[in-house]
Amino acid sequence: MITLRESETVEFKRSTAELKKAVISIVAMLNKHGRGEVYFGIDDDGKVLGQPTGRMTLKDIAQAVVDNTEPKVFPKVETKNIDGKDCVVVDAHGINSPYFAYGRAYIRVGESDKALSIHEIEMRILSKKKLLWELEISKKTVADVNEDVVRDFMRKAKTAKRIDFDFVDVKTTLNKLHLFDKKQMTMAAEVLFCDENPIEIQAAIFAGIDKLTFLDIKQFKGNLFSLRQQAEVYVNEHMKWRADLSESRRKEIPEIPVRALSEAIGNSLCHRDFANPKGNEVALFKDRIEIYNPGLFPVEIDPEDFFTGEEHSILRNPLIAEIMYKSKDIERWGSGLKRIHEECVTAGIRVEYKRLKTGFVVVFHRPKWEDGEGLAVADKGIEKVGEKVGEKVTKNQRKILDELGRNAYMSAKDLALAVRISPRKIEVNLQKLKQKGILKRTGPDKGGHWEVSKIGDVSILERKL
Repeated sequence: MITLRESETVEFKRSTAELKKAVISIVAMLNKHGRGEVYFGIDDDGKVLGQPTGRMTLKDIAQAVVDNTEPKVFPKVETKNIDGKDCVVVDAHGINSPYFAYGRAYIRVGESDKALSIHEIEMRILSKKKLLWELEISKKTVADVNEDVVRDFMRKAKTAKRIDFDFVDVKTTLNKLHLFDKKQMTMAAEVLFCDENPIEIQAAIFAGIDKLTFLDIKQFKGNLFSLRQQAEVYVNEHMKWRADLSESRRKEIPEIPVRALSEAIGNSLCHRDFANPKGNEVALFKDRIEIYNPGLFPVEIDPEDFFTGEEHSILRNPLIAEIMYKSKDIERWGSGLKRIHEECVTAGIRVEYKRLKTGFVVVFHRPKWEDGEGLAVADKGIEKVGEKVGEKVTKNQRKILDELGRNAYMSAKDLALAVRISPRKIEVNLQKLKQKGILKRTGPDKGGHWEVSKIGDVSILERKL
């Protein structure tokens, strides 16, 4: 009995009377997956009918495919015995998407063939051209490469066992990584290992849920590895953290899983459209954190396909992706979105993916900790401190400690706005909390932090500011 069934890479036709539809199906499958098979002699339900063949049948089918496709598709056509009956199988492969059949382009959606719109065709053509960007020749030389970054990359890649050679010098290493073309560095080498390159990340904190008022804005420059690190540090320093004091050892819990944020930032850099002068963006709003990259998500795939199905990654920058894979800065096969999804599901965080006309955004919805959600453990710790110290914690001081428990990086000015106390009273109460031993300030005025104070075995709330 036949075990095949129709899918996004397999199509059944009752006979060669449906040859035109078969050619369209071949194009649709090539545009979606780069491969496809059409079986003549099987109906839609999978019942084997058989396909009579004459001396020229196979040749005529092959010629029909070649004559009516653009770019030309040259299929393999053969007779195959299925359930005791002869059928004709057309097997086609191609990487020159978009393909056209009878003057139109199609895409495979499930078991159907859908005509591609003019916009979708344009995006495919532009995407195909931009794949070559990373292979273009850079104006940089080996002298512009940050050797420390190359050495650090090699250390991580060797530890991950994804490289089997040692660092000798920068030029030799980049050659072995295929980042040179005719003795000249490629653009991939420039953005990966040169600190001065055209790529940047804009990072900002906004007061509300839109971009009308911002509280902080930064511009990060550097090689891709440095950009990723700078963006991750920025988000980790400005999102909320709380302290879990339920066990003997203190545990810091972020509002958004750190690994999920790291994956989103890494993927946004690796899969961006480098030919687009627009920078990547990291934006923290009151209700969400957005990671944006100027690279359109493939129109024929939904982001959810990567964690609900078995979809494979379509790489815009395969060479850059390969380098970042070797150092474990990303993983292959589109697993980044799956890990983001799994981390957020485990943490109870809602994450969504948005296609924009200018790029792609991963949106992490921030939990409403300001409403008391998830703060019981930290609050309980504060109450124990009050009991242990034997000191009275005033209502205003409690508000300050609550705010610090919700947001690890609030300034005195932000505290004043949050608890509706004048900046002067904030400073007075912070000083009193320090005198009581509940808070301890260390480090410089700018960049310093509040440390845990300990009385007996009780840890007091630690919050960086």
